[in-house]
Amino acid sequence: MVAKLALFLVVAIALVAVSIFGVSLLNQSKQTPVALAPQTQQILVAATLQQAGSLLQPSDITSAPVAINQVPVGASLDTPANRSALIGAMTRAAISPGAPILSGQVIHPGDHGFLAAVLAPGMVATTVGVDAISGAAGLIWPGDHVDLLLTQTLDDPGLPLGQRIAAELVLRDVRVIATGQQLVQGGAVNDGKTPPPPATTVTLEVTPDQAARTAVATKLGPLSLVVHSAESTPGSVAAAQKAATSNTPVYADQVSPALLNENNVQPGAPATHVTVIGGNGSAQDFKF
Repeated sequence: MVAKLALFLVVAIALVAVSIFGVSLLNQSKQTPVALAPQTQQILVAATLQQAGSLLQPSDITSAPVAINQVPVGASLDTPANRSALIGAMTRAAISPGAPILSGQVIHPGDHGFLAAVLAPGMVATTVGVDAISGAAGLIWPGDHVDLLLTQTLDDPGLPLGQRIAAELVLRDVRVIATGQQLVQGGAVNDGKTPPPPATTVTLEVTPDQAARTAVATKLGPLSLVVHSAESTPGSVAAAQKAATSNTPVYADQVSPALLNENNVQPGAPATHVTVIGGNGSAQDFKF
């Protein structure tokens, strides 16, 4: 009997000890705080090194997560509106890759003094009208380098058909500093990744002489823009100041074999001018 009682007491004491140990572990687990992941926000940062004076393009802008309590003053959250607002903006100072693009580091198209800040010394701004086709279907961004082409119809019935339409180079390798929808503050908003609606105007950085050439060209016929590849962009003021060199016009009969056969003349050859004098002394000019 005594042995049974002793065994019962040992078992009871063991159960009490196990219960106390379990309760202690449970209390410790409740008291141990669980580390929560800090909440973050996506902010806009530079995708690549941006030198002072650069015009931001969509590929120059990306995003990075930052803890909510560590978002720098002047940083922009990653929203379609904020991305669109940065496209075409000029950097006041260099921005390292991955660094936040702060409001004080850029000047936006439409801000007071934007054009004066973006233009190189000795250069001026001139604006030309373009449409969806001649403006490269809305794919031209501030900072791109372009050639300006003029296409004109020569209203002279005496010219062969193949020489009544001609295209020629007006400006070579000039920088786009704004498009119609980036030049005005509060323009159309997009996500910064898809092409915007085609701009109706493109503003170019040119020399005063080039500005005069452009003004004349706008009166002669439609203007087209040809975009240079990024690798071929010199990015130097000297190259931008280079005046448009003389060039040989391209005539319709140099493009269309059908017109060449119709004319039966050498492509781009000038028309032959003949004056026929009649017996009564009258004269009549012919071109063929």
